[in-house]
Amino acid sequence: MEPIRILVVEDDQDINRLLCTILNDAGYLSQSAFSGSEAMLWAEKEGFDLVLLDLMLPGLTGEEFIARVRQHGTMPIIVLSAKAGVEDRVKVLRLGADDFIPKPFDNQEVLARVEAQLRRVRKFSAPAEKKQRFVCGDLCLDREEFTVTAAGNPVTLTAREFEILALLMEYPKRVFTREQIYQHVWGEDYFGDDNTVNVHISNLRSKLGKASKQEYIKTVWGIGFKMADL
Repeated sequence: MEPIRILVVEDDQDINRLLCTILNDAGYLSQSAFSGSEAMLWAEKEGFDLVLLDLMLPGLTGEEFIARVRQHGTMPIIVLSAKAGVEDRVKVLRLGADDFIPKPFDNQEVLARVEAQLRRVRKFSAPAEKKQRFVCGDLCLDREEFTVTAAGNPVTLTAREFEILALLMEYPKRVFTREQIYQHVWGEDYFGDDNTVNVHISNLRSKLGKASKQEYIKTVWGIGFKMADL
């Protein structure tokens, strides 16, 4: 099993060194960056499992780093910052940060938050091999037979449409962003082309609607899509 790699972005050398020591002692591999620009170079060059990020950085600010990473990546980002006001926290979370830890921080809390984010990633990125058949109301999907029925009527889907529906049905309570759907189904980095996912969702809805009057896929405005409560 490959070691988990964490990028530590902090311009204060003492704090950066402390965070790296905490992570290394816990069995992680850490890489230091002392500016937002350096961090971006590392993020584009290497694959990291998680980022610990300060906001007040030379070069790119922490907020600018988050915005750039979220254009094409989903690795967890935990912000550690003295800018701990409610507005600051809300802003970075809306930009795409996954968690926020105010400074001064507790060493054990940092590790606990890191572990929590890594658990979340493992939960939703693990290959779905156990379950092959999904049922939501009168909608049924069988992976092995590559079949879908709605209200007992067969529905013919393309491979992409089938995988989108399988993803949504496997986690019917979860809201998936367009980025997550694209990366899961296409297996490629997402470059902000909402139209690709939207067109497939529209076609999928149309085909399901012809087989049944039931609405199966719900749009969660500003976020993405999920299965309707059936």
